Amino acid sequence: MNTRVRQVFQSFLLWELWKGLRVTGRHLFARKITVQYPEEKTPKSPRFRGLHALRRYPNGEERCIACKLCEAVCPAAAITIESEEREDGTRRTTRYDIDLFKCIYCGFCEEACPVDSIVETHIHEFHFENRGENVITKEQLLAIGDKYEAEIAAARNADAPYR
Repeated sequence: MNTRVRQVFQSFLLWELWKGLRVTGRHLFARKITVQYPEEKTPKSPRFRGLHALRRYPNGEERCIACKLCEAVCPAAAITIESEEREDGTRRTTRYDIDLFKCIYCGFCEEACPVDSIVETHIHEFHFENRGENVITKEQLLAIGDKYEAEIAAARNADAPYR
């Protein structure tokens, strides 16, 4: 009977509400940790993996030899590769698509590549506005690689994280 009286008394005085207000009051005057995103940026981990890029050799030829190891090792089946043999007997990709909605950014594709063709950059500021833009094509991947090649190569040569 005593616990029932206490429950009625606490319910009448809105005890849970006062407990919640006490927690709110404790944090009301504490130092804020909000980051004003476009102007301020939080530090990224050196192991951060972001947007993919396909690299080229210094002579301008794409590095990908269509071995399909990245496609085979991808746990999310986000990579689709089609290839054909060229006149000189080497293989090159005709299609290299990555579905960024499926991708879990694990880095297995980057580790599996024997020629260091596919890399994951530290670019995290990308978005999609239309349906189907989440599938990034070979041409888009090569364009990203061309744009950031100097930074990617410098980070690879120095064994430092790409920034």
